[in-house]
Amino acid sequence: MIIESPYHEGELLVQQRIGEINESRRNGRVISDSILKGALKYIEQQPLAVFGSVDNEEVIWASVLVGSPGFMRASDERSVEMEITQAARNRHDPFWSNIKSNSQVGMLVIDLGTRRRLRINGRISSTAEERLRLDVAESYPNCPKYIQRRHVTIVDGESRPSEPRRGHSLHPAQQAFIRSADTFFVASAHPERGVDVSHRGGNPGFIGVLDDRRIRVPDYIGNSMFNTLGNFTVNPRAGLVFLDFEHNRTLQLVGRSEIQWDLDDSMGETGGTRRFWDFHVEGWLQTDLPHQIQWEFLDYSPQNPRAEDRV
Repeated sequence: MIIESPYHEGELLVQQRIGEINESRRNGRVISDSILKGALKYIEQQPLAVFGSVDNEEVIWASVLVGSPGFMRASDERSVEMEITQAARNRHDPFWSNIKSNSQVGMLVIDLGTRRRLRINGRISSTAEERLRLDVAESYPNCPKYIQRRHVTIVDGESRPSEPRRGHSLHPAQQAFIRSADTFFVASAHPERGVDVSHRGGNPGFIGVLDDRRIRVPDYIGNSMFNTLGNFTVNPRAGLVFLDFEHNRTLQLVGRSEIQWDLDDSMGETGGTRRFWDFHVEGWLQTDLPHQIQWEFLDYSPQNPRAEDRV
């Protein structure tokens, strides 16, 4: 069923400020309290999902879960079940403890190979050791913009032992990695409406590193919903996760966001919006993914602002 009032006050404020109220109303018609029937099979075919969750100190985390296709199943439009034994579980990720104390999560099921993505927000109703169940509060498909195509392969092999690294300031190697990244995910939350997680992508170099505690992200033209910026308006806390496809590891950042409106953008970094958001890093967690996950780069999104546009 379509949700009659899909937007909260933060999203409405951003939509009004930017002048995209009519577009947001039209696009908001796809937001439903259940999964589209046509997407049920799609979920089962995917090896990758990204989650947003909140810990006991209200810190927001973005997390990646990778598994063999079939580890996620939606037997109906109102729930998704995940077989954890079929996934590459990172036991150091705060996600697993977060969902035991705060059941609200945002979920993004994304197919990098076809640039399809589906948002599912709701509550974890079962946290058994081998299985999770997510009860759907809202779900809707997203457009394929800015997704770099990659083929994900799960191969046989032993998982390598992993010792996590933690810190507060970004090391030079991490700064260089972020500058070269073409993909990351951002989790944000509204106090009543819950957690949301979204994809961000662009050509390498689209993320600016201002210093060892601050990065700057351009806000490209999107679907006019402004879910992430709307959450930032109400609650600046956020979590980011970067996938290091070359070294098969994740870098999770936690901290606070700050929207930058109407900045000078003579280089065309925002694709014309003149909007950025700064992320102030308060902590990070770096962990290895199992060796059996392989990522094959295919091509960049044709929607990415190109270097020749930045003149």
